[in-house]
Amino acid sequence: MPSRQKAPHLLILRLSAMGDVAMTIPVIYSLARQYPHVGITVVTSAFFRRLFINHPDNIDFFIANTRSEHRGIMGLYRMIRQLKKLEFTAVADLHDVLRSRIIRSALGSVTVPVAVVDKNRSGRQMLTKEKSRVFQPNYVDRYADVFRQLGYTVVPDFHSVIEETAPRAGVGIAPFARYATKTYPAELMEQTARIISDAGHRVYLFGAKGREADELRKWAERNPSLTVVAGTMSLKEEIEAMARLKVMISMDSANMHLASLAGTPVVSVWGSTIPQCGFLGYNQSTDNAVWLDLPCQPCSIAGTEKCPKGHFSCMMRLKPELIANTTMKLL
Repeated sequence: MPSRQKAPHLLILRLSAMGDVAMTIPVIYSLARQYPHVGITVVTSAFFRRLFINHPDNIDFFIANTRSEHRGIMGLYRMIRQLKKLEFTAVADLHDVLRSRIIRSALGSVTVPVAVVDKNRSGRQMLTKEKSRVFQPNYVDRYADVFRQLGYTVVPDFHSVIEETAPRAGVGIAPFARYATKTYPAELMEQTARIISDAGHRVYLFGAKGREADELRKWAERNPSLTVVAGTMSLKEEIEAMARLKVMISMDSANMHLASLAGTPVVSVWGSTIPQCGFLGYNQSTDNAVWLDLPCQPCSIAGTEKCPKGHFSCMMRLKPELIANTTMKLL
């Protein structure tokens, strides 16, 4: 008797980082809904698993514990043995780093097709050269292309991980980013918040607990109309709070992508990077992206700690009024 064909089961690799994992979700949810007969297992960390709120029923998860059970080379091979038991029919590597390369090499074969995200590293480096820039496609489109390679012509069709139940109101500001050259100076963003609050709009300040929350509380002491929510909520609660906003102001940071998962329009502020680096939030408009388009922008694909020219003009010359006015047009 002929062997029974396996039900389609995709193994998706994306272990980090927060913004990058968030950018996979619109594509993965769209894939799951457009191909409900396909089983999907996402390999990620326990923390980033929390981003997958209200996921379709055909999505499951394999938690990679890279600090304990799956730490080091022995832990990696332990993970591979565990993954082999899942009986997947294809592998989609949305990460393409050393760890995921080892995993896909061990799992892939002529009978299990493997597709890998095209990061176009050489093209990304060209983007930072002033005389020969090559703008990059958005990473959401790159992720969708991976599934198309495996025969799934997914069309991103996603609105929010949160079911909206109340009218949207207020403005959120998430003024921090991982790198200094992607962060608008605090005193200028505080001025932006004051302009918006003085116009009669509620402003909510987002950030991490600790240093960021402490800084934002100082803003609120100087301007009591500001509300600090930084460090007071779980990740899910934070995304739910973003879903209640009319608009979010964010750097090129994870918060831009969290707000995008909430279906909230984002006024994004760009310094050493620009939207054409490929990391603009899902379904966000470049009309709401604020940057000066200087000859030296972008100087980096992912951000750096110091301006290579020493002047940081991309942020220092950006006026709070421009950010505030762009925001208030959406209210």
